[in-house]
Amino acid sequence: MSTPERLIESTRELLWERGYVGTSPKAILERSGAGQGSMYHHFKGGKPDLALAAIRRTAEELRATAEAVLDGPGTPYERIEAYLRRERDVLRGCPVGRLTMDPDVIASAELRAPVDETLDAIRERLAGIVEEGKEQGQFGPELDGEEIAATILATVQGGYVLARASGSPAAFDTGVRGLLSLLSPR
Repeated sequence: MSTPERLIESTRELLWERGYVGTSPKAILERSGAGQGSMYHHFKGGKPDLALAAIRRTAEELRATAEAVLDGPGTPYERIEAYLRRERDVLRGCPVGRLTMDPDVIASAELRAPVDETLDAIRERLAGIVEEGKEQGQFGPELDGEEIAATILATVQGGYVLARASGSPAAFDTGVRGLLSLLSPR
């Protein structure tokens, strides 16, 4: 792995574990095994530029993972179910969702943009699937795709919070089962 790649990957991990403030240049260099001047050589703006590259990579990866499931085989309900039940490190939390709780990320329009764009893209894809399910008669005509998509994202992100608070993935799983029972095809 190249030095810039090691720096990005190390920053991604540290942002997930510690947040922006807790991710010091020293910690990045230690984790990556990169030399003292490497960060500024490859990322002229230092930590903010490197953090942006790391956040973009994390956001792109999450989006690709979600889209692979949502664009997969099955009925609209089955694809939503696959998205909700996909393999996750529930107790570690969502690497993108956790960034929304970081005041330094949220205060920066540049750092926040990839997070917002990713959540919007997933929400839009989910809304489209709900509308597709309505057209097929799988979901009731009274359902609003945008509202259901927001509810699905809120269930996932809230499930992470509840699971982390309780120290058990059971809270996440309970929320998923509850939402799926509400969405269950007629």
